[in-house]
Amino acid sequence: MKSKNTFSIKELTKICYRIAKEKGWWDKKRNDAEVIALMHSELSEALEALREHKPKEEVAEELADCCIRIFDYCGRKRIDLEKAILEKIERNKKRPYRHGNKRY
Repeated sequence: MKSKNTFSIKELTKICYRIAKEKGWWDKKRNDAEVIALMHSELSEALEALREHKPKEEVAEELADCCIRIFDYCGRKRIDLEKAILEKIERNKKRPYRHGNKRY
């Protein structure tokens, strides 16, 4: 059953970018490396929450922050993330088990 708050990745990208723009995060020029570093910092915060045995809701919040930063960036750069994800899933389906004997 679909809830009333279900959005496509395309919609989430537009929403996240709009909010970030409204809140002034794009008023000054930001380089791609800075924005990607911010995505990485949210993953580091999620890892820290795991290491500190914080509740899963806190880990989820940090992961959500990372997704929001990714969606925002894709909105700014007009990257069709939904299409890229779906294409990558199809490629991954065709890969060998563990990508040919990778350990991790």
